[in-house]
Formats: sequence, structure tokens, C-alpha cells
Amino acid sequence: MQASNRTARTAGILFLLTFVSAIAGAALYAPLLTDPNYLTGPGVDTRILLGAVCELVLIITNIGTAVVLFPVLRRYSETAAVGYLAARIVECTFIAVGILSVLTVVTLRQTAGADAAEYLPVARALVAVHGWTFLLGPGFVVGIGNGLLLGFLMYRSHLVPRPMALFGLIGGPLMSMSGIAVLFGAYGQSSVLSALATLPEIIWEASLGIYLVVVGFRRPRNTGTTEATLEQPHVLGKLANEHS
Repeated sequence: MQASNRTARTAGILFLLTFVSAIAGAALYAPLLTDPNYLTGPGVDTRILLGAVCELVLIITNIGTAVVLFPVLRRYSETAAVGYLAARIVECTFIAVGILSVLTVVTLRQTAGADAAEYLPVARALVAVHGWTFLLGPGFVVGIGNGLLLGFLMYRSHLVPRPMALFGLIGGPLMSMSGIAVLFGAYGQSSVLSALATLPEIIWEASLGIYLVVVGFRRPRNTGTTEATLEQPHVLGKLANEHS
């Protein structure tokens, strides 16, 4: 099972890196996202550019989790595994659009000069675009991909404890529904209700990353199967059908 555990630990490290890069990016972006007059102020452009780099790392690690896990997860449901990979790509597309909107504000601040005040409405619109990309990507698509689909795959495969996978199965749809509620103005994205709806998904992703790094994949529950045999795809597929 050494190859499988290598895959598990690689995926776990990537999951933890998504947390670090997402939090760092949000913290570095804060001056631009919270100051409506950022364009006409002194600016902290280098900090914003570092935030963009963090979000590029986030894109790489996001897609990396799905690519690394795909050969394992497809043995339990190829449709769900492809769906998870596709959801990760869609999420990262939203993140990339958000990066472009923020970098455009930086470019406006650096080139507008004395006319910077005239471009304030444009800058604020670009910040609004970033807000929507965050809601629709990390705030909605993540609940479908990382939550529902990945939770289903981990629950079905027994690769992690089933109670842990339930956090994804329940937390993912809850997070996506909360995103829809925010979309229609039921409450704010930074409200207590939104935070509570997002919490199970955060617990799921964090616990999954830590579990995969520390423990790796659990063995399929078949005491008559050797470790060497478990590495064969057709045996893993058979075991998956037995557990489903």
C-alpha cells in the first residue's frame, strides 16, 4: 500500500496548502478590497501582487488535489471522480477571474496618475467582480465538488472514516445553499449565518487534509486480500462494489 499512501499524503499536503494560500491571499488583498478609495490612496501594490501569487498557488493546489486523487477515486465512481475534477476546474476559473479583476485595479492605480479619481467607479466595479467570483467559486462550486462529490466518494470507498466523510456530504450542500441565499440577499457573505453554514465544509476539508497526511488511506475492509493485490485496479474496483 506504499504507493496508495504516497498518493494520500500528497493529496493531504495539497489540501493543507489550499488553506494556507487561500487565507494568505485574502489577508494580503484586504487593503484593496476594503478601501473604496484605494485607487487614489498611497496603495500597497506589492502586497496585492503577493496576494495574487498566493491565489495562483491556490489554483495549482486546488486542481492538484483532484488530479492526484482521480486515479484512486475513479475506481469507486468514475462519473463522480470526473465531476469532482470538473468542479475543481470551474472553481479555479472563478478564482482566476477574481485575480484578473484585482490586478486590473493595481494597473489602474499605477497608470491613472492625476486622473485616478475618475476611475474610482471602474475600480469599485472590479472589486465587486472579485466579490462575486468568490461567492460563486469558493462559496458555491466548492460545496458541490469538495463537499458533495468528494464526500460521496470518500464515504463510498471507506478510504477515510465515514463519519468524517459525512461532514462533506452534509456540509457541501449546506454551503452551496448558503451561497444561493447570499446571492438573493437573504444575508451577507460575512454574516454569522453564512459562517455557520460554511463551518461543516471547513471542518471536512481541514480534517481530510490532516487525516491523509497523518494516516493515509484506510485499507479496504477485506481481510483476505494482500497488500500487493490491493494495488491492482481491478481488485480495488471489486472491493468498491462490495462496500457500496
